[in-house]
Amino acid sequence: MTPAGHHGGEAGHRRRRSAARLRAVQALFQMEASGQTVEAVVAEFEAHRFGLPEGEVVLAEADPAHFRRLVGDAVNPQARIDQMTGRALDAGWPIDRIDPTLRALFRAAGAELVAGTAPPRVVISEFVEIAKAFFPEGREPGFVNGVLDTMAREARPEAF
Repeated sequence: MTPAGHHGGEAGHRRRRSAARLRAVQALFQMEASGQTVEAVVAEFEAHRFGLPEGEVVLAEADPAHFRRLVGDAVNPQARIDQMTGRALDAGWPIDRIDPTLRALFRAAGAELVAGTAPPRVVISEFVEIAKAFFPEGREPGFVNGVLDTMAREARPEAF
């Protein structure tokens, strides 16, 4: 048996990218809550949080390159991603009024939709699963699905 995240092949690659997405949401949340820089948060996560237990399960080792890319791509054009998110939200609900975890999730997903190579439906599915992890009993995963679908159609209309 191999440790979590060290499985070879495409399945292991997908697990490492999924773990990187989750860690990117956590890092973006931490940056907003603490005011830390991108560099400080990325360094902390890579040094202390990769491969550690998350609740009752051990997450797959996160793909560090994908993690760094998502966090950087979310922060550098954050205003653009926030505007795209704002257009996808219902009128009267600006991005600064939504839950900070959802805000971090939309920023990470928006970064991947704008700059990434993964198909939009994969990105949506992955981030809906992350929403389920943060909000297992709530309606947030459905909300995330709808907002990300709208964002994806704006960012990558050719995929639809």
